[in-house]
Amino acid sequence: MSEIKKKLGRKIKYFRELKGLTQEELAEKLDFNCRSLSFIECGTNFVTADTLDKLCKTLEVTPKQLFDFEYNLKEPEDIKQEINSLIENNSDKITDIYKILRGFLS
Repeated sequence: MSEIKKKLGRKIKYFRELKGLTQEELAEKLDFNCRSLSFIECGTNFVTADTLDKLCKTLEVTPKQLFDFEYNLKEPEDIKQEINSLIENNSDKITDIYKILRGFLS
């Protein structure tokens, strides 16, 4: 099995879960067979260009985000812990951190 298929499948699963979608829900939005989506997420099958386009639109990501395999796939709870650690270890920059977050989330 190709490593790129596995990596892409993991990224699709990651972004699907980030959107709070089950495989069934995503497959339905894509007008796709759930089993086929499962094969893609497991890295057994690869996506067509049309499927990639639909995935990106539905998951609200770019192809670059899906194929950026250097991007660290962390669970949201792990990310929260890491953010808290960064804040605790950089308390002198708390105002700057706040401004960045407010600007990003506004």
